[in-house]
Parts: sequence; C-alpha cells; structure tokens
Amino acid sequence: MKSRVGRKVLLTVEKSAKESRFWKRVGEILSRPRSRRVEVNLSKIARLTKPGDKVVVPGKVLGGGIIKHNVTIAALSFSSTALNKLKAAGCTIMRIDEFTKVEPKGSGVKIIV
Repeated sequence: MKSRVGRKVLLTVEKSAKESRFWKRVGEILSRPRSRRVEVNLSKIARLTKPGDKVVVPGKVLGGGIIKHNVTIAALSFSSTALNKLKAAGCTIMRIDEFTKVEPKGSGVKIIV
C-alpha cells in the first residue's frame, strides 16, 4: 500500500492478525493490489445487516443506496456521500485501525466485500 494511512492501517491489522483469524483475513484482503480493492455501496450494507451489527469493509464505502438502520462500520475510506448518509442514519463510523482496538478478537463482526 502506498498511502500513509493505508500502510498504518495494514500494520495495525497485521499486529492484530497474530491473535485473531478474523483480522488475518481482513489483512489479506487489504494487501491486494489497488485494482482489486473492495468497493461496497450502502445498499449492500443495508441488505446484509440488522440494527446494531458491527461491520468491516476492507476497502471503500460508496454512497449508492440508502441505509435506514444504525450499524457500527469500519472501513479504509468513505465517500463523502456515504459519510453523510451514514451520519443521518445514526451509524458509528471509524477507520479499521481504530476498530482493531475496539474489537481485538473480531468476534461477532461481519466482513462485507
């Protein structure tokens, strides 16, 4: 990963991967080349989650679609449209490296790709 934020996130995830298979899988997805990086629309997140779920998107969250329930979502980055829609729905938003501190084991967290 070339960006400073991306490298920092990947290093944090790799440290957590030593203790958790969940974070190991997230690290594998984040290590992919940029052309294969994950992009997920809000409509997919809304379809696959229920209120109160915790979600990791190892890539970028895009603003396509509508989400009406609150979830805790961590991603590498967010589009400005997605941020506005997530805040309006009352979602908790954070970067993946921050989320590794909240959920060190990753139990009960969904990976959406």
